[in-house]
Amino acid sequence: MTLRNLFSATALLLAAANAAQAGEAPQVSEARLRADVEKLVSFGTRHTLSSETDPKRGIGAARGWAEAEFRKTSKACGNCLEIVLPDRIVTGDRIPKPAHIVNVVAIQRGTERPNEVVIVQAHIDSRVSDVMNFTADAPGANDDGSGTALVIETARVLSKQKFPTTIIYAVLQGEEQGLFGGKLLADYAKAQGWTVKAVLNNDIVGNTRGSDGLVDDKHVRVFSEGPRADGDDKLRATARRFGGENDSPSRNLSRYVAGLATPELGVRQIWRTDRMGRGGDHIPFLDAGIPAIRFSVAVENYDHQHQDLRTEKGVIHGDTIEFMDFAYLAKVTHLNIAALSAVARAPTPPTVSIEGAVTTSTKMSWTSVFGATSYKVYKRRTDARDWEMVTSVSASPSPPGGGSITQVVLPGFRADDWLFGVASVSRDGAQSPISSAVPGGQFAPLANPK
Repeated sequence: MTLRNLFSATALLLAAANAAQAGEAPQVSEARLRADVEKLVSFGTRHTLSSETDPKRGIGAARGWAEAEFRKTSKACGNCLEIVLPDRIVTGDRIPKPAHIVNVVAIQRGTERPNEVVIVQAHIDSRVSDVMNFTADAPGANDDGSGTALVIETARVLSKQKFPTTIIYAVLQGEEQGLFGGKLLADYAKAQGWTVKAVLNNDIVGNTRGSDGLVDDKHVRVFSEGPRADGDDKLRATARRFGGENDSPSRNLSRYVAGLATPELGVRQIWRTDRMGRGGDHIPFLDAGIPAIRFSVAVENYDHQHQDLRTEKGVIHGDTIEFMDFAYLAKVTHLNIAALSAVARAPTPPTVSIEGAVTTSTKMSWTSVFGATSYKVYKRRTDARDWEMVTSVSASPSPPGGGSITQVVLPGFRADDWLFGVASVSRDGAQSPISSAVPGGQFAPLANPK
C-alpha cells in the first residue's frame, strides 16, 4: 500500500472519529472567510510600521481584531484557548528605527501530551510596491488576509474538539519587513520548551487565476526544504555518502500532507524551501531545526501582490478582495484542518537508525515514543517520490520520554538500494509523518545547529 492511499484511508477514519466527537463533521464557512478578509481589508493598511494606536486603521487595529476573534472562539468552547501576545522590539534593513511587533497566538492545550505542539500560522501585515511605504492603502486581501482568515477559521472549527497534543493558532506580524513574526514565534516555542512536530505556514492561499490568465482551483502548492537549514559541514559530508538530500523532516511532512489530498484539492509538492528569490515565516522554524512547510496557491497573480492600487494600460493592480476565490480558500482551509488534526492526534516520529553494509538484509532500530502503540516501517526507492509500507510492528505504550528499543530485520532488502523510514501510530490509528533513517532525516533538531 502506498503512503498516499494509507493516509487517505486514515484521514477518512479520523474524520469520522472527529465528527462523532464533535457531534457533526467539521464545517468551514466560506461566508466567514469572506467576512474575515473584508474586515482585514477595512483597516486600510496593516503595514508593520503603521499605527499601533488608531482604533480603525493600521496594524494595531488589525491585531486587536484578531485577538478579539480568538477570544470569541475561546468563549464559545468554554475558554479552551489561551491567548498570548509575544512581542519584541526589532530593527532591520526594512525597519529604519526600532519598531514594536506583536504576534497574536491562541493555544489549545493537548489533553495527554501538551508539550507536543503543531502550529498553523499566517502573517497579518501587508504592503504596497514600496515596502517602506506604511501610509498608502495596502488591502492585503490575499497576501496574507487569506492565510489570516484561514487560521482564525481553523481555530473556530478545531476548538470544538479535543486532541492529545497542543494546537497553536498564530497570527504573525512583520513578515514583509523581514520574517520577524516567524522568528519571534520560533523563539517563543523554544522558550516554552515545546516539541514542535509541524509548522503549517499559509501565505497567499486565496486566488485561482494567475497573471497570465491560467486558472487552477484544483491544486495547492506545498513548499518544503531538502537539505536541512540547521545542517553543518559534518552533516553535509555524511549526507553526500549516505543520502538524505530528499528526506528532511519537512520534506516528509510535505509527503504526509500530500497523502491527505482529496479529489477536490490535490497537493502539488514543490521541492524547494520557497518560491524563487522569496521567503516566508516558515523559514525561521527551519533555521531552528523544526519541520515546517508553506502552503501557497497553485498559480500566483503578480498584478495583485505587493502593488500600489492603480490601473495601467487596462490592467488593474493591487491586492483587493474581488480577485479572490473563497470556495478555493475553503478547500485549502479543509486541508489544513485535516493535517492539523492528524498530526495533533499522532505521536512524534521516532529516531531511526539502520545497519546494512555488505549484507543482503537491513536492520532498523528506534527508541519508543510516548503515545505510540505500533510503528509502520516504510521503504522507498532512491529515485522514487513516495513511500511504500513494508510492515507494521506492535509495541507497548511507552511512558513519557520513551525508552525501549525496537528492532526489525528486513531480509532481502539491500540497504544500498533503498531508503527506509518509520512512522509512529497511536492507539486510535493516528499516524505521524515518517522519520527517515538517513543523515538529517530525523525529526529532532540537530545537536549542533549552525
